Amino acid sequence: MSNEVGDDSAQKAAEGTSGWLVLVYRIPSEPTRLRAAVWRRLKGLGAVYLQNSVAALPAGAGAERALRKLRREILEMGGTAQLLSSVALAGQSDLLAVFQAARDDEYEEILDKCQDFHGQLQKEYDAEHFTYAELEENEEDLVKLRNWLAKITERDVFGAPKRAATLEAIASCEQALEEYAARVYAEEAEGH
Repeated sequence: MSNEVGDDSAQKAAEGTSGWLVLVYRIPSEPTRLRAAVWRRLKGLGAVYLQNSVAALPAGAGAERALRKLRREILEMGGTAQLLSSVALAGQSDLLAVFQAARDDEYEEILDKCQDFHGQLQKEYDAEHFTYAELEENEEDLVKLRNWLAKITERDVFGAPKRAATLEAIASCEQALEEYAARVYAEEAEGH
């Protein structure tokens, strides 16, 4: 119900796109690491699979460059690949739903890691570990979360439904870390 407004705006954004880029490829079955490498690259770009060895991305200059490069690499692996520019004549909403679900799955992973982050900070409080070393370790974890979020939001061209909740969760982690840092500084000032 409440997602209908978000879905409508995402649908309108998708209708305004210049289409999709579709990579159709075939890779030799051995060694299997080649298939895994291509899969990882496509996942990293945010592509969604329409079926085996057929992946799609919203059209854009950056996506096109990345897929052209990947196509060359597939050819160097002894495979075949075609890169197509496409417009969905029917099924655009289905394609958009698959793309949005993929982004929401990625956002869900970050939401889980944010819960872990809060749990880790709580362990520091429970164990009364208020040191600069612990603070630095937690700051590094937060930087990793922010960098991961930046990668996902970059490929989330339609604004997936879980984006807002994920931004709020990161902000909550930042606030919790600030509170922990204040406690570390207070403890250090008191000479503990």
